[in-house]
Amino acid sequence: MKNLRFFGHLLALSLFIYSCDGSKVERPLGEYEKGLLIINEGNFTPRDGDVSHYNFNTGEIQQNIFEKVNNRPFAGLVQDLIEYEDYFYLVANTGKVEIINKNTFESLGSVEGEELNIPRSAIIADNKIYIADWGPYNASFSNPESFIAIVSNVTGGVVSKKIETSSRPEKLHRINNDILIACTAARKIDVLGIGDDAISKSIEIPGTPAEFLELDGKLLLFSRTSSSVFFHEIDKNDYSIVNTTEINIPNPTSNLASGENGEAYIITRDGSNNSISKISITTGQIINANFFEGSGFYGIGYDKIDKYIYVADNNGFQGSGTVIVVNQNGEEVKKITSGAAPSGFVFKR
Repeated sequence: MKNLRFFGHLLALSLFIYSCDGSKVERPLGEYEKGLLIINEGNFTPRDGDVSHYNFNTGEIQQNIFEKVNNRPFAGLVQDLIEYEDYFYLVANTGKVEIINKNTFESLGSVEGEELNIPRSAIIADNKIYIADWGPYNASFSNPESFIAIVSNVTGGVVSKKIETSSRPEKLHRINNDILIACTAARKIDVLGIGDDAISKSIEIPGTPAEFLELDGKLLLFSRTSSSVFFHEIDKNDYSIVNTTEINIPNPTSNLASGENGEAYIITRDGSNNSISKISITTGQIINANFFEGSGFYGIGYDKIDKYIYVADNNGFQGSGTVIVVNQNGEEVKKITSGAAPSGFVFKR
């Protein structure tokens, strides 16, 4: 019995020491580590883009959290928000990329200057930042000098190299040792090799490419025309198009949110009338062309936890925007006030 008591005390002591080990203490959550981040593009003249934070538990909304944390305006039009390890990359199509701590929103560095023109998105690979940039407009408002800008430091700095692309690069996707580039004006996928940092091939596709997505182990590229949307299955070895699902739907936009079981939600526009159409990528069918209707729809997201659809309403670019939360029945659940011109969402659960 004494031996049992001894070993019991010893076990309790070892558990106590383990629990007091500093390496095992959980790190306190950053203020913005959980919740909904609303990307607010901002209005053109004041360039007042920023990010709002919504607390799912309390319902509290904080506006302009970049300005709040860093004591200065972001001073740009926010085009995209990219996550990589402990960083967010806030891409402004007014000529800069700001690197921030994703938990605190403290600025850690930036990429800006004459080397950037109209950044649209970014991706991190090989400890470098690859920035998709339309390049300058010419007299006919096209962009013949589109490029990928490379920065050799994940926390910012100067552009070390520029690689010409087919035209107007948008979303980027890393696969194998390559980066796939959706070139919208050229209707092509450019393939950029990581390491040699050169374009190895360009692949023509039907429709204007918008974004890459994964579904059931397949890599898809979503593209559109004025009357149809396409989901092109990409071969993961040679990047050729091996299959295409076409859905005939009038006036689709590039605003798509993936839902459950191969379903998706897409914004369509007919003049001032906007709709959220529910479609099935798997079957190639329209489930409900008028799932939710309104005006000013500027972005869309899907929360896989509560199964709600989040719709960004720009309110005519007059002051603050609104986020409309919609349930699976197409019914409005609530509204959240956002910053100027909300356009996208990042769900941090």
